[in-house]
Amino acid sequence: MSAQPWFTPVAARLRTTHPYVVDTALAALVLFAASLQWIFPDEGDDRLTWLGWLLGAATALPLVWRRRAPFATACAVSVATPAQALYHAPPPDVMYGGMVIAYTMAAQGKPWQRRFMVVGWAVGVSLVMHHKPDPQPFEYAFQLLSIACAYAFGMLARVQRAYTAELEDRARRLERERAADTARATAQERARIARDMHDILAHAVSLMVVQAEAGPVVVRSDPARAEAAFEAIAAAGRDSMSQLRRILGVLKEEQRNGTSPQPGIKALPALVRQVRESTDLRVELHTEGAPLPLPPDTDIAVYRVIQEALTNTVKHAYASCASVELDWTEEALTLTVTDDGRGPAAWSGGHGLIGIRERAAACGGEARAGRGPDGGFRVVVRLPVVDRQAAPG
Repeated sequence: MSAQPWFTPVAARLRTTHPYVVDTALAALVLFAASLQWIFPDEGDDRLTWLGWLLGAATALPLVWRRRAPFATACAVSVATPAQALYHAPPPDVMYGGMVIAYTMAAQGKPWQRRFMVVGWAVGVSLVMHHKPDPQPFEYAFQLLSIACAYAFGMLARVQRAYTAELEDRARRLERERAADTARATAQERARIARDMHDILAHAVSLMVVQAEAGPVVVRSDPARAEAAFEAIAAAGRDSMSQLRRILGVLKEEQRNGTSPQPGIKALPALVRQVRESTDLRVELHTEGAPLPLPPDTDIAVYRVIQEALTNTVKHAYASCASVELDWTEEALTLTVTDDGRGPAAWSGGHGLIGIRERAAACGGEARAGRGPDGGFRVVVRLPVVDRQAAPG
């Protein structure tokens, strides 16, 4: 067992106590120590006078202001100590006030003040010992080592205080950086959720609008087709609601309770089939090369990119057929969605194409869009198949 259990609370309490209270108690303790030879006069043959005691008190009382005015306090004690020695009143056996001042100046003084006090006290100790009756050689070493040790402890306190301040500053910087990282992660997650919700709603609403426009036209001439249109509207609404629940479930941490994951590349046949059955658009899905495992974010991005591209085709292209191609290589997966309709010549300001480009960039890939070689509109997205977090290097 060490002194840690009782010393730590005491040190903490002293640090939080008002400086005047601590310094007043310290001054009183030094005054008591300096007055011992007056309290016990029989312990020595030195001549004791009231003036000598006042000079001794002058080495202790200024310590009350040692932290408010350290240099002025040091000067006052530095004058009183040799004055007491020169008066032969008698000089102190131990320079208690001098040790406190040496510690204080080392801990709080400016560089020139510290150097000035070190030199001054070295000269002062020699002067005090020179005027002391019958000084012994070891007394010189004792007094000088006392001042030197007090000064060393003060420097140690200064270094420790600077180190603690640096640690606290570093902790504050880390906290600010952590808060900034959290804010960035939150913004990125919100942007991802916004893109997902846009993709889901845009796709579902586009299908429902197409079917809703076709339903009244055939409701009398072809009731079966009208019924199929309304069923497609209901199915698109249910599917979009299910996907929205999954996204919101992530926010509520419902995945741990069994919520199904977001759709990925395995859900593409169902997506193509849904578009084919819900609209007059003929969609074909082609795959070349051997499929490879994809990172989770890339897997979701493949589905969302194709979903958004088909949604744009249904909403804006006025196309009759579309083609979805997956070209696998060892380095990347290239997605190509081509239609025979009419679309913008390049990237537009719409959220759909911008979202495709952002998803590709977030996965370390690239996207481009424009006129197809045979007319129509084409979207090409290239995504890496290697997990960037799991890749060596």
